[in-house]
Amino acid sequence: MNALQGASLIAATLAMGLMAGVFWIYGNAIMRGLRRTDDSTFVGAFQSIDRAIINPSFMATFFGALLLTGAAAGLNASEGDVLPWTLAAFVLYLAVVVITIQVNVPRNDEIKAATDPDLTAVRQRFDEDRWVRWNTVRAAASTAALACLAWALAEYVP
Repeated sequence: MNALQGASLIAATLAMGLMAGVFWIYGNAIMRGLRRTDDSTFVGAFQSIDRAIINPSFMATFFGALLLTGAAAGLNASEGDVLPWTLAAFVLYLAVVVITIQVNVPRNDEIKAATDPDLTAVRQRFDEDRWVRWNTVRAAASTAALACLAWALAEYVP
């Protein structure tokens, strides 16, 4: 065990915690709040939120959680009790990244680019129920990945 191994686990755990929090807050506050709004407010607010979240800090954390978890797995490959947990976290969060790119981002991009004056139709095409369902999967998977990394840290510390 060396300092780089421990540091990689801590960094991966912190990044994963931030991402699990993002997905959780979307499901438990943002989308619940937007669901109660009229179509104009929903479309405008979602467009604004989605434009704001695409920033260097968020992108570094979103992709950093995957890269840092992969690095932690690689650096701890010789640590028999740590490796399975870091690999599990990596696979879980890789699923989150794939879901985000395949399901959520296309819907986000479509609503951001919407020019249809019929905001009810824009909102219906967005299909917020599907977006929320897949976000729930992202929240659960990233939280499970966080738990795996926390357990890896517990195994790492003698």
